[in-house]
Amino acid sequence: MNEIFELQYALDTFYFLICGALVMWMAAGFSMLEAGLVRSKNTTEILTKNIALYAVACTMYMMCGYSIMYGGGDFTMFLNGIVGNGATGMEEPATYAPSADFFFQVVFVATAMSIVSGAVAERMKLWAFLAFAVVLTAFIYPMEGSWTWGGASVFGMYTLSDLGFSDFAGSGIVHMAGASAALAGVLLLGARKGKYGADGSINAIPGANLPLATLGTFILWMGWFGFNGGSVLATASVESANSVAVVFMNTNAAASGGLIAALIIAKVLFGKADLTMALNGALAGLVAITAEPSTPTALQATLFGGFGGILVVFSILALDKLKIDDPVGAISVHGVVGLLGLLLVPFTNEAATFSGQLIGAATIFIWVFGTSYIVWSILKVIMGIRVSEEEEFEGVDLSECGMEAYPEFTSAKS
Repeated sequence: MNEIFELQYALDTFYFLICGALVMWMAAGFSMLEAGLVRSKNTTEILTKNIALYAVACTMYMMCGYSIMYGGGDFTMFLNGIVGNGATGMEEPATYAPSADFFFQVVFVATAMSIVSGAVAERMKLWAFLAFAVVLTAFIYPMEGSWTWGGASVFGMYTLSDLGFSDFAGSGIVHMAGASAALAGVLLLGARKGKYGADGSINAIPGANLPLATLGTFILWMGWFGFNGGSVLATASVESANSVAVVFMNTNAAASGGLIAALIIAKVLFGKADLTMALNGALAGLVAITAEPSTPTALQATLFGGFGGILVVFSILALDKLKIDDPVGAISVHGVVGLLGLLLVPFTNEAATFSGQLIGAATIFIWVFGTSYIVWSILKVIMGIRVSEEEEFEGVDLSECGMEAYPEFTSAKS
């Protein structure tokens, strides 16, 4: 019997680590997607933000974030190494190494912060962004995570799980949270120069490298199998292995449905096959299924992804009309569709309720948006969060990083 447990422990730990590595690879996906959708003069800075935020997230979550999220603020993990059962929330020993659990959780934190990066692209100061990353990954995200996956009560008032809230892999906990922080920053930051005309016109600012953006989407699509599949938390039994297979199948189906739906809607609205809308449609499908990929049928998953793909197109257009400038569509993909994903859960999971999902979504949004707005405001007063108009015109690559991504092919003013 002991040998069976040891084998299960080894397999589940190995599976957890592989899934964590896949999610870590999503950092490359975000980097390529954002680098492709910004102008060439801002490429180096967006890449610097993405690789730096990953390192900041890993360090801050190790120092205090993990303890806040699963240990009630106990800092023994930082002082003495990782202890306890991590995200399992059980008194029985976990069937995987606690360090594997930490690794899997920390890459989720980095994903939430990566969402912010694209939304504030092309006009935010690098060091102000990294300062915000410290606070989000050390405190803001771990607090809302403690109320959801951590099982703690919200300021001692209510427990979300008791209200019927369910979020399997993080449509709300990770994606909507990241988008809420991004929205707070965008509102304080303002739009890029030239994006909106004085007459109310909306001027398109094309990305510099659509092949790179497409590559980034494929990387994110692949990484999402670890994101959702790893959230099963095991694979060394018949039941868990079957669940993993269903989650993989539904994750892929939802992405496909989202892309197809967004492509069709773009054709109807614009008369052309819009690649950027198709890419965001695939990501929207992935976000939509993330809240519950284990209970829908493959057809339901495809339809849910399709709903996300349709919604993201109209959301991007609506935010532009409201003059909320999001260069990569992150707020729409991860925020608006993240809410949709939460609201779709009760259709296939009887343990979830619509009221519980709404209360959970409101709790996440109010906390993350409110605290983020305060932090952004403080940073704006202390160090400023936006580059000067001249620096924005020249490109933040030169002003923030002192180098260009394509020095032989472009000028700084392109």
